[in-house]
Amino acid sequence: MKGRILLTGASGFVGAALLSQLRKEDYTVLPVYRRKVEGGFEIGDLSSNTDWGDALVDIDTVIHTAARVHVMEETSADPLAEFRRVNVEGTIKLAQQAASAGVRRFIYLSSIKVNGESTDNRAPFSADEQCDPTDPYGLSKKEAEDGLLELAGTTGMEVVVIRPPLVYGPGVKANFQSMMSWLIKGVPLPLGAINNRRSLVSIGNLIDLICVCICHPNAANQVFLVSDDMDISVTDLLRGLSHALGCNTPLIPVPQLALTSALKLIGKGAIAERLCGSLQLDIAKTKEQLDWTPPVALGEGLANTAQAYCQARAPEPAQKST
Repeated sequence: MKGRILLTGASGFVGAALLSQLRKEDYTVLPVYRRKVEGGFEIGDLSSNTDWGDALVDIDTVIHTAARVHVMEETSADPLAEFRRVNVEGTIKLAQQAASAGVRRFIYLSSIKVNGESTDNRAPFSADEQCDPTDPYGLSKKEAEDGLLELAGTTGMEVVVIRPPLVYGPGVKANFQSMMSWLIKGVPLPLGAINNRRSLVSIGNLIDLICVCICHPNAANQVFLVSDDMDISVTDLLRGLSHALGCNTPLIPVPQLALTSALKLIGKGAIAERLCGSLQLDIAKTKEQLDWTPPVALGEGLANTAQAYCQARAPEPAQKST
């Protein structure tokens, strides 16, 4: 009989898809939500004051996807303190109570931002290298990882850390959704000459790896990177998405240096880095130690994402009058 799983962040992009897959695989799952949802556990805000006692009864595995996520337009007066309150203090409180309740394994969804922001002029990031987070979000994730692995050493509860890059797939929001919106509009974009390399991960590949980590003996107390294992430039990503969306958006080949300089001139340096910088992951450890390969190819993942986006945009069929 498969063990019971506590899943935090069950209403999020990753959490909702993971909940569906776990149930398909006949796991008994207690989903955690910030608000009251039938069949779930209401937790409110995640912090060091959260009481998880009732939720952890008879739980074998905790999968922790809830977090205060990276935001482009920060409004908090002290972003690092707010990230630490949720991502560090809230996470460690959950893990401590989980260990006390006899939970066997704690799977933590971290972020590649723990490693850093860019692999320009260097090798791809690896799982066990020295990390250099550069923003409050990445730093909070690193501190949570350190606290979890320390807890594993003192309690015996196994910890698994997974660091994904940008996650995409059906229902994706934020920048990836905006990118598809611009492509659908057919407005010429000055992004036809970007020759960087970016690692991405489809929601299907990320969920598959999480499911492997529930029981795999080699996952215990390890850090893993995950990607589609096929890096791509932003220009080729836009071309692939444009094809999958069934549109033919012109991509103007503006030289990359000129584009970067122009964006920095108008105060959009962070956008320039995301568009033109490289961010690559080496997932050799993940593949070798877990005998795992991404089941969803990059092209298939983009096609699935585009199809879901088009279906969501399609107007409802008109009702026939009677």
